[in-house]
Amino acid sequence: MIGIIAAMDVEMKNLRAFMEHPETEKLSGIEFVSGVIDGTQVVTAVCGIGKVAAAMCAEVMILHYRPEAIINTGVAGTLTPELSIGSLVVSKSVVQHDMDTSALGDPIGFISGINRIEIPASKELVDRISACAKVMGVSTKIGIIASGDQFISSTEKKDYIVDKFHAVACEMEGGAVAQVCYTNQMPFCILRAISDSADGMSTMDYPTFVTMAAEQSVKLLRAFLRR
Repeated sequence: MIGIIAAMDVEMKNLRAFMEHPETEKLSGIEFVSGVIDGTQVVTAVCGIGKVAAAMCAEVMILHYRPEAIINTGVAGTLTPELSIGSLVVSKSVVQHDMDTSALGDPIGFISGINRIEIPASKELVDRISACAKVMGVSTKIGIIASGDQFISSTEKKDYIVDKFHAVACEMEGGAVAQVCYTNQMPFCILRAISDSADGMSTMDYPTFVTMAAEQSVKLLRAFLRR
């Protein structure tokens, strides 16, 4: 079984449309829908926006359903000219750009408890998903994805995240999913389609392109599940 988590319904509904034999269960206020997509057993959930919601969802999914791996899918803002709207990014690793205990002597982004800044994704998942993207012919980049409880919409903040973490995309849930998976020794990967430019134009880009970008993630996920 593969676990699939998205923050918003727009990122999940088109994937669930292909599910056979769906079964729904509500746990901790989150609706989990399990079934078969393209021959693979899956459990899916729309966790809600932000790191707390994502962490809660990932922990419940791991403990209750015990999937073989978790993929966090959805949309993100680009932090590099190499990724335009509609492009795909696959996590080499994930950071939490809003984690800051530097006043205590820690480096910015340091996550106490697991004592690291970058959380590595499953190389096997990254390689398999990237191979599917290559077959699809979609512009795709493997890199660091930065998460935080902020919608990034300024050039200054965008440049800060790039300079500090060398990230290629930013979003609001992947870092939490990654931390929960890492703690539970659960293989994971963060998959994002670019919906906006994460700068002063992002508030206009996002409403226009979020649905299209989400559909790109769904296409890649289905290609992965078929294989």
